[in-house]
Amino acid sequence: MTAPSDLGTARPASPDLLRSVFRRHAAGVAVITARGSRGPVGFTATSLASVSAEPPMLSFGVGTGGSSWPVIATSDHVGVHVLGEHQQALAATFARSGADRFGPATAWQDGPEGVPVLDDVPAWMVCKVVARVPAGDHRIVVAEVLLGDPTGHGRPLLYHQGRFNGLRD
Repeated sequence: MTAPSDLGTARPASPDLLRSVFRRHAAGVAVITARGSRGPVGFTATSLASVSAEPPMLSFGVGTGGSSWPVIATSDHVGVHVLGEHQQALAATFARSGADRFGPATAWQDGPEGVPVLDDVPAWMVCKVVARVPAGDHRIVVAEVLLGDPTGHGRPLLYHQGRFNGLRD
């Protein structure tokens, strides 16, 4: 096992340390959607993870201070959309506070269980929420996949060093 080059540069745990380390971690980009009483909500997530194959389950983190949280906190179902590198603008829209996320620039339709399903994504799923686990200022949402479509086109969109990027060949 190789030791880090200089342990003298180690810093104590802090939000800044966590953000700095995770800027170096490339993550896939997804948009999570749900239907609220006042209409659809959604947000960009880089915390999407596969949890279980049998039954098929996934998880994602959501900030409790975000505008989508009140709906996610009570929704039985969510939509999970894997974004392609052609969707950097869509990822930015769903990440921006106060943006009109479901405005004319966003192509979407009502999907199963009333969940908003985004058009032209490489893959999407509709999931039933089974748990919301407290985790600091976030909740980890665990959801069982009910149905989806993995046949869309496009290479994956990644988030790295604070920017949306495509894969390099």
